[in-house]
Amino acid sequence: MMTAQDLIRPDGTVVLDTLQGLRLTEAELAGLLGVSVASTHEAPQLNDPASQRKLRGLIDILARIAPWPGSMPQTYVWFTSQPPTPFGDQTADELVRDGALRR
Repeated sequence: MMTAQDLIRPDGTVVLDTLQGLRLTEAELAGLLGVSVASTHEAPQLNDPASQRKLRGLIDILARIAPWPGSMPQTYVWFTSQPPTPFGDQTADELVRDGALRR
């Protein structure tokens, strides 16, 4: 089973290759980072401090939720597709992007 430790190196950087285990599309990754889909192919863009901070934030949130759905990939699916009841029709992902949920 994939865990947060599988996605983050000891130096704190996110292991980009293992993000595929979350079944993240390039469009989802680009949206999360606020960059174009084309730039998700550029290692410098994905490894810059701002992108890494956003990715670590995502992993941190998923790790906190993962015990409930049971795995990181299932957690990501829930995070991006199931609106939490008290928040109307927005998913947790949309709420985080809008700044409504903060750590």
